[in-house]
Amino acid sequence: MMRNSMKAKANFSSRPGGWKQAGSVRFLLFALFAVLLYLILADKLVPKTYDIVPNTPASSTIRAPQQFPLEKETQKARDEAAAKVTPVYKMISLRNDTLIDALYEKLIANNANSSLAQETKTSLYKDVFPSVMSDFIQQTVSGMGRNSLYGAKLQEETGAKMKEQIYKIPEEAYYKLPLLSKEDLAAMQPVTLEIVQKLMNEQILDAATARSKVTELVNSSNLTKNTQRELVQEIARFSITPNSFFDADATDKAKAEAREATPQVVIEKGNVIVAEGDMISEEIYQRLAKLDLLKDKGTHWPQIGLWLMVALIMVGLYAYLEHTGSLAGRNNAQLLMLGAIMFVNYLVMKLVALGQTLDYPFIGFLAPVSLGTMLLVLLMNDRLAFVVSILTSIVASVIFNNQPEFLFDFRYGFLSIVICFAAVYSLHKASQRSSILKAGTIVSLFGLVGMLILFLLDSHYTVKDIAFASAFTIAGGLITAIFVIGLMPVFETAFGILSPLKLVELSNPNHPLLRKLLTETPGTYHHSIMVGNLAEAAAEAVKADGLLCRVGSYYHDIGKTKRPSYFIENQQNIENPHDSIAPSLSTSIIVAHARDGVEMLKEHKMPKQIRDIAEQHHGTTLLKYFYHKAMQQADEEGKAKIREEDFRYPGPKAQSKESAIVGIADSVEAAVRSLRNPTVEQIDSLVQKIIKSRLDDGQFNECDMTLKELDTVAKALNETLLGIFHSRIEYPADIPNSPPKVT
Repeated sequence: MMRNSMKAKANFSSRPGGWKQAGSVRFLLFALFAVLLYLILADKLVPKTYDIVPNTPASSTIRAPQQFPLEKETQKARDEAAAKVTPVYKMISLRNDTLIDALYEKLIANNANSSLAQETKTSLYKDVFPSVMSDFIQQTVSGMGRNSLYGAKLQEETGAKMKEQIYKIPEEAYYKLPLLSKEDLAAMQPVTLEIVQKLMNEQILDAATARSKVTELVNSSNLTKNTQRELVQEIARFSITPNSFFDADATDKAKAEAREATPQVVIEKGNVIVAEGDMISEEIYQRLAKLDLLKDKGTHWPQIGLWLMVALIMVGLYAYLEHTGSLAGRNNAQLLMLGAIMFVNYLVMKLVALGQTLDYPFIGFLAPVSLGTMLLVLLMNDRLAFVVSILTSIVASVIFNNQPEFLFDFRYGFLSIVICFAAVYSLHKASQRSSILKAGTIVSLFGLVGMLILFLLDSHYTVKDIAFASAFTIAGGLITAIFVIGLMPVFETAFGILSPLKLVELSNPNHPLLRKLLTETPGTYHHSIMVGNLAEAAAEAVKADGLLCRVGSYYHDIGKTKRPSYFIENQQNIENPHDSIAPSLSTSIIVAHARDGVEMLKEHKMPKQIRDIAEQHHGTTLLKYFYHKAMQQADEEGKAKIREEDFRYPGPKAQSKESAIVGIADSVEAAVRSLRNPTVEQIDSLVQKIIKSRLDDGQFNECDMTLKELDTVAKALNETLLGIFHSRIEYPADIPNSPPKVT
């Protein structure tokens, strides 16, 4: 077995060299990515600082990086709210009927006392009325003191206001009071009581207002004597007191509640602290200092936090590339392309975010957030695109954050992850550039669903908001597809990337070179197609680029179109021209097809990977037939010894798995085709022999093929060849229980 013969060999990983494999370059690239990511996120997460001098004009408009309370303005607002509080007056139910009863009781008793002269009675009433009122006020205040609803200040205010508004009865009324008979007083008392009760049912702050209504009520009463009416008016006015009093405690409580209810005055995040050209007062300067916006007094914690965040992202990305064995983790050119794609993606997002305002908060949905994801799927691999999609969602939630109270806006993060994952799914195994437009449509639809989910969860949005957001989301997916189509050739050319889409285009039989190959060298064309099938199957078995192997096989012998008749597959019904020329000349003609192929591919601007396969598929192998023929002729003619290196291909040896696999498939296809009726054993032996020969010749020393992979390639070639030649395989008759011939 081939494996036993290979035990002395180790493996054939490529030797590191040049900037593409240099560890220092890789470190610098990660450092560069970290700096760029920091700069992209800094304006959203790190407050800017300014070189400011008090009492000078502001050189630029300065906005608050965070919410900031204004103590002086808050105190002023609370004072204003307290000042606007309406004084609280409490209406107290007074027993003025007892006051009236006491007055009439005194009048009836004194007027009935015939021992008292009229002058004495007149003088007595001047003291009785104030005395009864004083007792009434004292009883009222004392009664309030026994009720917990009335505070001391209210009691004091009630007594003071009642005393302050005592009605002063005219002097002439005192002279008329002794003249009233018992019948007069009996008729007057209920009228007085009715009038006072009616007026006291209303809130009375100023007793004079209520007293002005007494005359009208008396005139409408049933009293017929003028003296009765006149004195009822005076007694009623005297009995009317204020019943609503200022409650200082309740007012203070209301003011305190108004102060507490007044929100703190703040400068919201993003609001202007000072506009460009405005004078920076000492107050504004202190405000800027408290916000850490002064260069000489600012804090560095936000910067440290952001650097730690960026470092964590870079470590995670590095660990992923190393753990998965991604090409970007081993090839600095691929790593540079990864960084360039991410930077372009985030830069475009930043440009869109410049147009995002409070009036147009949904313009962020227009951003082509899945641009980088699509490019990575097409130019690198799906798994890396998934990881970068997660990072993109984090960046989007920062860049498009329009909520001052938060560092991240989860809405854009959620929508970004939905869109990016949809992009990966829709571009998986894309084979045509039209697939990009289809992917853009799918991204728009998934983005629309994600956007509607957000709006359904937060139902305060209007129909207008939903319409704008929907339009932006749909347009964002289509714009992404346009960007991808435009940027694909740029990255393919700049980094020498041969994308699957480009390979599929190059495999089109209508390509000028393939048409030339078919029309001028049909044998070589058929050979190339067969090599392509073999190489693709073998490459996929070892997880190499099968599509590249197949398309590279189509062009690997394009140089044979320069001299088609010198190659055996094109020699139909003609003599072999090599029979009549020197072996050295034959060798020159044969080996020239690799060089000629590379020149033709360059003329048609074919990708370097295709040119490399054409140049390297023979490596430095020996043309054994012509070498032995030359040695035989030299022996017969007695010439000097023939040098082996003169009969070898100029190389270089295979530098990649794909070049090595195409070279093996090329030799295997030609060798098996030369067999008339190949058997299973013959094919297996031939494949093993060819691979071992190339291995022993050192043809795999400069590529990263391992012994295990070579064994896998051999098995894959055997299986494919059995499928191709199954109808012509003859099984040995002496094998017991041999299967019948396959037809």
